[in-house]
Amino acid sequence: MNRVFLLCVSLLLSASPATAFELRFSSASASKELNQSLRAASLTAPLAGKANTDPQDVLAAAQADYARLVGALYEEGYYAPVVTIAVDGREAAGISPLARLGSVRTVQIRVNPGPQFRFGAAQVTPLARGTEVPDDFSRGAIARTGTIRAAVDASVEAWREIGHAKANVAGQELTAKHPSRVLDAKVRLDPGPRLTFGELIISGNSAVRTERIRDIAGLPSGQVFDPDEVRKASTRLRRTGAFKVAALSEAEAIGPNDTLDINAQFVEQKPRRFGFGIEFSTDEGLGLSGFWLHRNLFGGAERLRLSGEIDGIGGRTGGEDFTFGARFTRPATFNEDTDFYAEAEVESLNEENFSTDRVSFEAGIIRYASDKRTYTFGLGVRHAKTQDAISARDYTIVYGTASAEFDYRDNKLDATDGYYALASLTPFGAIEGTESGLRTYLDLRGYKSVGAEKKFTFALRGQLGSVFGPSVARAPTDYLFYSGGGGTVRGHNFQALGVDLGGGQSIGGRSFLGLSAELRVKARDKLSVVGFADAGYIGREAFPNGQDGNWHTGAGLGIRYDTGIGPVRVDVAVPVSGPGDTSGFELYIGIGQAF
Repeated sequence: MNRVFLLCVSLLLSASPATAFELRFSSASASKELNQSLRAASLTAPLAGKANTDPQDVLAAAQADYARLVGALYEEGYYAPVVTIAVDGREAAGISPLARLGSVRTVQIRVNPGPQFRFGAAQVTPLARGTEVPDDFSRGAIARTGTIRAAVDASVEAWREIGHAKANVAGQELTAKHPSRVLDAKVRLDPGPRLTFGELIISGNSAVRTERIRDIAGLPSGQVFDPDEVRKASTRLRRTGAFKVAALSEAEAIGPNDTLDINAQFVEQKPRRFGFGIEFSTDEGLGLSGFWLHRNLFGGAERLRLSGEIDGIGGRTGGEDFTFGARFTRPATFNEDTDFYAEAEVESLNEENFSTDRVSFEAGIIRYASDKRTYTFGLGVRHAKTQDAISARDYTIVYGTASAEFDYRDNKLDATDGYYALASLTPFGAIEGTESGLRTYLDLRGYKSVGAEKKFTFALRGQLGSVFGPSVARAPTDYLFYSGGGGTVRGHNFQALGVDLGGGQSIGGRSFLGLSAELRVKARDKLSVVGFADAGYIGREAFPNGQDGNWHTGAGLGIRYDTGIGPVRVDVAVPVSGPGDTSGFELYIGIGQAF
């Protein structure tokens, strides 16, 4: 007992007290940018001034800073630097790491960068045909180590892209000539043999069948190795949603006949998932949605999603809307980049200007041309009972759908740069109750951020819709267009603008044009302020001409608070112009940007 007590007292007495220390940092003849780089590289700098810093931590950071600061100088082409670091007047390098420091009052870091070197020889050999090394890896350019690495990486990748998967650095000569301030950089590569894809070696899967994983991955065994094919296979597997982890890596050893196997390791997702959402506006009321998802229905990463949505709860326009749907998707059905889908939907819509009960079934394919480009083609049938200001009628149609989606946004829920485009064509043939025609829709969005730390983001959106063929009186009611509300012109009632029939009656239009602009300004790390303006046009004609329809506009302010799942959006908008009541305001709350 006494020995344990004495040991505890001894440890307490020998522990170093936590203190704050002063950092003195000086760099002779260094630019502001270089000083910033040096401070960023230092481990000691972030500890300065902190009251609870252990002296042993300060010493460890100071001793590590020699290599870190020299490395930062090499990155900028300084190959003859002098770095001294004094801890309370003693050179840090001379202090034993085991020494117990009672306290640390000051740390003095002095850096003399010396002259900046430029490239003399700048060579990477041999090079694959078409290799593009960085322009600044050339005689006379500043000899940054990062430039050398970039040149080597580009050269190795060029060999890999033509099948030499095991290309690597065989040797290097880096010679600093101090009198002339020149660095000669000569790197020799070993391309290795040209390889072909071997087998996909699969491990970690239990519920998803191995043969289906091979189908989905689409790795071209027997073809010349291409790193892009490995990346594509990885994307296809992740896209299914069946795997928490889908990691593809190249085998260490080359196989027989110059083949290269690819190892695929998986951690599967739980097969079932459910979720819900909520959105509110003062005009449209409360909207609730939910879904149940099975990620691996038959053991081949097939997805079954059952969803339901109720809108218009407590809203001021129309009544409550109900939507129930089921969607089945099978990845890699026709080839590795083409999925099959089939979906059924039952809807009851009770809007202010029309109501409809409809049932539809659709089946088709989704073609993934790349990570950014998706095409959809489908065929469907729909039956509906509708009531609008003109008449009550039933109709049945068969229809096709063709759409192209380009998504080059940097973030789907909170884009700051890039663009998004969606174009769709829906030809429909009448079986009863309506006439045949074509519905088109185009949605374009662009984003650009400017200023320090991209504080200001400009967002623009344009929408264009048309119905060709039948008149507004004979067209499918739910194919016509309205404007007003959160997705078109904020500040106006939901579907406030249509084709005026007189007597306070309106119906949807055959043409629609929507324009929106936002300026998003970051006020703090997670808080942004948004100003916006929207405009919408609805006309009788098939294509907007500005003469056979009406415009309305709205504007407002909003705030965004960033969360892990996207920004929480609160917008307050007022109507600016247009037919109908232009007083009052509308409130919109949701997750994600308005567009």
